[in-house]
Amino acid sequence: MAFIAVMWILMAGSYPAVLCFPNGTLETDTSVHVQENGTQVDSLTLASINTDFAFSLYKKLALKNPDKNVVFSPLSISAALSIVSLGAKGNTLEEILEGLKFNLTETPEADIHRGFKDLLQRLSQSGDQEQISIGSAMFIQKHLQILAEFQEKTRALYQAEAFTADFQQPLEVKNFINGYVSNQTQGKIKELISDLDDRTAMVLVNYIYFKGKWKMHFDPRFTFESEFYLDEKRSVKVPMMKLNALTTPYFRDEKLSCTVVELKYTGKASALFILPDQGMMQQVEASLQPETLRKWKKSLKPRKIDELYLPKFSISTDYSLEKVLPELGIREVFSSQADLSRITGAKDLQVSQVVHKAVLDVSEAGTEAAAATRVNYFFRSRGMPAMRLFFNRPFLMVISRTDVQTTLFMAKVTNPK
Repeated sequence: MAFIAVMWILMAGSYPAVLCFPNGTLETDTSVHVQENGTQVDSLTLASINTDFAFSLYKKLALKNPDKNVVFSPLSISAALSIVSLGAKGNTLEEILEGLKFNLTETPEADIHRGFKDLLQRLSQSGDQEQISIGSAMFIQKHLQILAEFQEKTRALYQAEAFTADFQQPLEVKNFINGYVSNQTQGKIKELISDLDDRTAMVLVNYIYFKGKWKMHFDPRFTFESEFYLDEKRSVKVPMMKLNALTTPYFRDEKLSCTVVELKYTGKASALFILPDQGMMQQVEASLQPETLRKWKKSLKPRKIDELYLPKFSISTDYSLEKVLPELGIREVFSSQADLSRITGAKDLQVSQVVHKAVLDVSEAGTEAAAATRVNYFFRSRGMPAMRLFFNRPFLMVISRTDVQTTLFMAKVTNPK
């Protein structure tokens, strides 16, 4: 199973038209150091804040796309915007961080960035049982003078690479950036950028790639064609995977009329599947809060499920977030009032585009040695009804790293095809 998300932020500005050559790594001034003293945001607090942002953004995307699949990485988006905030001042800075759900009266800006640094470092130490790759890169107009402090902080806190580029040669730059992203996402996202504005001064890219294997894998021999009901009147044929006789964390939320099941990957990640009752998706979506997710995870108890059916699917999305983020309070950075002077020392930049692309593949793939992860089960007592769970209608999916309790990806599957 693989999930890939990429976000790119295009910054436009006024600068002299210059012709320059080749792309290369930007030199950084290593004499600038990031102070490590201070109170860092602990991982649980950062996880809760990121979940709050994830659900707030999800509601906006779902409202604009009521009958469409929704797939995105809240971590990729929040990390990219946090890098932008390193270059912002005044109201522009406050809007970005408060839009990401941080309370600046309780948490100083420096502590937020140190919290992200710790989180990203821990996620990069994924081990051999799962693949998680997350990173950022800046592509900067060659003659644009970037402040050394901004360069150093983006590198030290977010491991951001920096490259020079000649945006007066847009085709070359487009191919360079697309090649970089394709390489970082194992070839899953090949055409991140289709065109570039001739006023482009800087492009910031954040990517996250996740590949996990189910602890309890779906046997491909049991996959069959079945109906997936888009609504009460429409359905599509999809390949339906099947698991027999598994014991997995389960919770029935009677208040919200939904069923919650957790399927674990080898390693430290897990996927939460939320299946609303017929016609109850909007009620569940309206109730999405960090407290809701905490309640579900706390209420999960091991439960014997005789048969679990889940569609095999591959879906992708493409969002222009400059149209959505203002609804979360992040406005000024897209206007001529933007103050990104901690990037260049002058108020000569503004963000013109924020594009997020995500790809989600869910298949039967599991551990190589299935017997090693199998569990022995006792027979049910006679008379106990068989437990069957059929994901044959729209459902939600939340992928998290359990050790840091951070939401990596969120999806709404309305049509697996």
